[in-house]
Amino acid sequence: MQKLFLLTASISGAISVMIGAFGAHGLRKFLEENGRMDTFETAVKYQFYHSLALFLLGILMFHVQHKFLEYAGYSYMLGMLIFSGSLYILCLSGYRWLGAITPIGGLCLIAGWILIALAIGKSLS
Repeated sequence: MQKLFLLTASISGAISVMIGAFGAHGLRKFLEENGRMDTFETAVKYQFYHSLALFLLGILMFHVQHKFLEYAGYSYMLGMLIFSGSLYILCLSGYRWLGAITPIGGLCLIAGWILIALAIGKSLS
């Protein structure tokens, strides 16, 4: 699992930088005209933050073994896909109903953090 999480985090981190740059330069006018610049920036930030968290989780798994850490990694991956993905699509398509899906991704991200706390609490006690 460590390898999957480390590779996914590395690729997701690179993609978030590319998407952020594209939004700041190639899409800026479109996003500003549609009032979506802040939403787009939020999607990029959360993707990047959780790419870093997933990378650190992969490293942590070399030192702490607990099934909850694996669940946390999957929660982060799913959360980034749903949270940031739905916001990217909303920004580019204008489909407002996607805003109803975004909190599901947020819950996955929150679950990842809680699962890490539980794993550390159980493993290091």
